[in-house]
Amino acid sequence: MEVVPMEKKKMPDWLALLVVALVVLFLEPDKVLAHCDGMVGPVVTAAKKALETGDVNLTLIWVQKKGEAEIKKVFQKTLAVRKLSPEAKELADMYFFETLVRISPAGEEVPYRGLKPEGRDLGPAIPAADKAIVEGKLEPLYRLLTGKIHDGLHEKFEKKERKARPYQKRLKRM
Repeated sequence: MEVVPMEKKKMPDWLALLVVALVVLFLEPDKVLAHCDGMVGPVVTAAKKALETGDVNLTLIWVQKKGEAEIKKVFQKTLAVRKLSPEAKELADMYFFETLVRISPAGEEVPYRGLKPEGRDLGPAIPAADKAIVEGKLEPLYRLLTGKIHDGLHEKFEKKERKARPYQKRLKRM
């Protein structure tokens, strides 16, 4: 069987991003849905940056309008408590992280089960997607995902083809 190369055409960025999102969701749905609940997820990362800079607005992209007032109130309390001691700072930060993740849209769609620890395996796609968003570069993520899809399809095809070999001559005669 001869494989004929197809003519390369550039995929529109919006379509590529949609394909990437669907593939990531299809391949790793549990990791994608739990990603925002993690200590290294985008919500807590934004919260850490907000606490460093004193700018609560960095977190509000993760919150629906109805939750903004509570986040702003908790943020101000957190900033005040952080000044008391290193232990108070750690406790106040965790309270802010937990509140933000609980109130964020992901927290409303899925029951809140606490923050997930650092170091958990998110696979290669989730960190690559985060990096693509931060850097504004889709191409590395696109290459990673299309490569994984390519490898997976070939692996499954070869496995089926090996099973079918004994029957191929009979099938060709039909």
